[in-house]
Amino acid sequence: MTTHAIGVDIGGSGVKGALVDLTAGELAGDRVRIPTPRPSTPEAIADTVAEVVDAVRRAAPQVPAGLPVGVTVPGVVVRGTVLSAANIDPSWVGTDAATLFGERLGTRVALLNDADAAGVAELRHGAAKGVDGLVILTTLGTGIGSAFLHDGVLVPNSELGHLVIDGAVAESRAAASVREAEGLSWSEWAARLQRYYAHVERLFTPDLFVVGGGVSKHADKYLPLLDLRTPIVPAARRNRAGIIGAATVAAGD
Repeated sequence: MTTHAIGVDIGGSGVKGALVDLTAGELAGDRVRIPTPRPSTPEAIADTVAEVVDAVRRAAPQVPAGLPVGVTVPGVVVRGTVLSAANIDPSWVGTDAATLFGERLGTRVALLNDADAAGVAELRHGAAKGVDGLVILTTLGTGIGSAFLHDGVLVPNSELGHLVIDGAVAESRAAASVREAEGLSWSEWAARLQRYYAHVERLFTPDLFVVGGGVSKHADKYLPLLDLRTPIVPAARRNRAGIIGAATVAAGD
């Protein structure tokens, strides 16, 4: 039985990776981070992913070679091919990224959407574990990612950050990057999140919202300001969830 795997999370600002203890559902070593190259083309990202994985392997020489590798991308992924590219270079659309990364790393690679990976981590090891019904996880970062988890099963590629609300794409108004770029206070940002989550709640009537992304570590500053019927909680694995979920899927766990 595989007890460890490597997870890599491709973000708008950084490519992050680590060795993951699949039993504990936690990082088993230091996280490696390299800035996302510009332009963020598939070939450039593949080079960066290879650097990250090499650094992770060198930092853990006691771990056997040939560990499974899971990689997330901020886009729709169907059978290893990327079909959208909201926060990465448009040349990703139509790219068989699973094959590209596999050839670059010399091993089979599991490829999935970044928010879906975070959803898997929270489903197996975090805030969504054991929750019946529909859990909607959202990641608040460069954009807004989402994962549907229904009765313990991932329904992939939901992309709720691209909902149009009040004439604007949701993530262009309510992503964490927008809060920083516009200098919004926590309460000002919470008002935008209220509009977003109330709309999603009205559409899908979930049993639980889970909020991930790096800004989840500050959840106490904005989640209590939201007024929703649905319980809303921070992700237990915070911004580590993408790495953990990618490794989990790669290992077939």
